Amino acid sequence: MGYTIDIDTGGTFTDGFLVRDGDARTVKVPTTPHDLTICFLECIAAGAKAYGVSTEDLLYDTDIIRFSNTIGTNSIIQRDGAKIGLIVSGGMEELAPTEDAEGKSPLVAPDMVLSLTEETDAAGNVVKAPRDGEILMAAQALIDRGARGLVVSFANSELNPANEQLVRKVIKREYPRDYLGSVSVFLSSDISTRAGKTERLNSAVLNAYIHSKLARLLYKAGEDLRQRHYRKTLFIGHNNASVARVAKTRAINTYNSGPAAGLLGAREIGALYGINNLISTDMGGTSFDIGYVKDGQASYALEPDVEGFPCNLPMMSILALGTGGGSIAHIEDGELKVGPQSAGALPGPACFNLGGSKPTVTDANLILGVLDPDFFLGGSMKLDVVKARDVIGRTIAEPLGISVEEAAWRIKQTVDRAMGAAISKVAENFDDGVEPVVVAYGGAGGLHACDIAAASSVRKIIMTPFSAVSSAYSSSLMDAGHLYYRRAGVTLSPDAAGETIDRAVEAMWQEAVKDMRGEGFDESELSTELQLFVRPAGGDRETMIAVEAGFYKDAAGFDDVITRAIQALQDDGISVDGDIELTTVALMAQAEVPHYRLPELPEIANDVEAAVKSKRQLYSGQSGDYVDCPIYDRDRLGRDAVIAGPGLVESEKTTILVPEGWKMTVDKFNNAILEEV
Repeated sequence: MGYTIDIDTGGTFTDGFLVRDGDARTVKVPTTPHDLTICFLECIAAGAKAYGVSTEDLLYDTDIIRFSNTIGTNSIIQRDGAKIGLIVSGGMEELAPTEDAEGKSPLVAPDMVLSLTEETDAAGNVVKAPRDGEILMAAQALIDRGARGLVVSFANSELNPANEQLVRKVIKREYPRDYLGSVSVFLSSDISTRAGKTERLNSAVLNAYIHSKLARLLYKAGEDLRQRHYRKTLFIGHNNASVARVAKTRAINTYNSGPAAGLLGAREIGALYGINNLISTDMGGTSFDIGYVKDGQASYALEPDVEGFPCNLPMMSILALGTGGGSIAHIEDGELKVGPQSAGALPGPACFNLGGSKPTVTDANLILGVLDPDFFLGGSMKLDVVKARDVIGRTIAEPLGISVEEAAWRIKQTVDRAMGAAISKVAENFDDGVEPVVVAYGGAGGLHACDIAAASSVRKIIMTPFSAVSSAYSSSLMDAGHLYYRRAGVTLSPDAAGETIDRAVEAMWQEAVKDMRGEGFDESELSTELQLFVRPAGGDRETMIAVEAGFYKDAAGFDDVITRAIQALQDDGISVDGDIELTTVALMAQAEVPHYRLPELPEIANDVEAAVKSKRQLYSGQSGDYVDCPIYDRDRLGRDAVIAGPGLVESEKTTILVPEGWKMTVDKFNNAILEEV
């Protein structure tokens, strides 16, 4: 068995999780925002160093690399994607994303939107096809204005994509791929077959906007790997909890893929304990991401908001707050605020000594004594206490007329309260009486987990030994797979839907076999799951249910699915009075790839005091003074070790703060269980 490598890029650090024969190593390197393939390779090099081999030897013996990245996400946020030309039906121009409420550059410039005369009616019949001459005039005009990609989005194309496909055929006939002037043409009907003109248009535009940059960087990453002797496939993380090769990855599927992997990992951790209801929290350097698992199902959004743009491409639901270790504190109208702006990886917090000149949460934790200036990332990065005190003193303490320590304490309290309130809001998704457990991770997760929980209704937290690189660890749990959609538009009943579902499933299965063969998997290795999108007949709101493949071939199976569909709609607050419409059928086809499983620790005599490596002064806001706090070596805490707060538990990748009134127990999986006492 060779190595497996999983890498996740965040806004501040890039995390790696490597395994060989059950021996797991974790690494963390600074993210390089100007070119994420650099930190990708540096992370692999750090992994090779951890095993004491060369990068080339490591890659030659590697079976699989999975890469979750923020290239597309960052491109949308920073508005540095491709210049897009948009062709729509007459009357749809006003739906184009040509404005931005936050004052950022729009995804599509107003002069880059043109309409064609065409029509497909509400029954899916083509009433009028666009003329070749009009198509070419529009395409030429947009190319002359600088378009690097063309998006075609027509009304009712989810019912019949013929007019959109005709536009692409005519453009490609005039500008074949071997011409330098050829541009990519993206159809909204290829991206989504679900209803919703605005949502389908946004999904197609976002996909095209980030496509070229993502393709360029991912193919570069693949080429860099081949030059270093990697012989297998580079798999890319998707936001539907699977991975696929670059050639079969749509750009929009990579959006939020890292947090999606983290949520999947949290569900896996919960399953170890039989916990079906939990909240996942990921606090890194830039953001605080929250997801949840209810009744064993990870939170899923049918109409997700992608950086302010409503879409209809389903993906795991993650709430992101602009709060992390690099979040910048500032005074606004006499009040202390923290975030959403982040110092990121460069220049980073002032204490990084890389040119940062604004106070951050990390600077505050350093002043409070939560962080050790000589043991950040295991000592590989030294932190500058003087610069942290100077920047917080000048910009926060002096304007508020308080001490530097009090200012740092208030910064930490501000973010803890904000994140606690967000968790309380997410907890409203659970049924009455359910007390969800938090699975906390992220590089800064352990510094704040207990205080965040204290600011919410949560009293129990689980942290794995890989919590500082949890999205990379969780990526190791993802299988290769593809998700396909087919429009149904029939009543959910055996007579009306049986044949439609059968045809759709067969078509998607054939597509899956072809795609997965390209990934290196035989048909016999595939497993499938069906997803049904249903709504009351004539209604607007949909619900998705996962069902057994082949249910429709059995009357009892069909009845059970109808009952479940009604229940799922009612659970979502959608009243059902009459028939149910099956709008869309989806098929997830997956093939299992190597996974890491948490081993159990041996039962040995535990001397907690022997794990104390030193003491440090920790500032307490309650007393307004520093107190002596024991520092425990996380690697020396064995099974059943119990620590009573206040205490700090350090590893090379993260620090866990156990406040007074809390305790931490190491269980048989080497997970840290934090509980209020």
